Amino acid sequence: MARRTYTFLLEQDETGTWCATVPGLPGCISQGATKAEAKRKVREAIELHLEAFGDDVGDGVPAEIELGRVRVAV
Repeated sequence: MARRTYTFLLEQDETGTWCATVPGLPGCISQGATKAEAKRKVREAIELHLEAFGDDVGDGVPAEIELGRVRVAV
């Protein structure tokens, strides 16, 4: 089985819960009470999300996206 790397975004919401979203897999999200828990759970969320692709895994699974940063004056 091929391995892929996916980038995730980690943000804390107004209740203190840590939310992880995976830009390369729309709809793939997870959360945890701590940052560490959210990081652990997002791996499971990615695996479950990819399972939904069934036989298409490897062919139809979205490739990683590239994230960039830009500095602007405000």
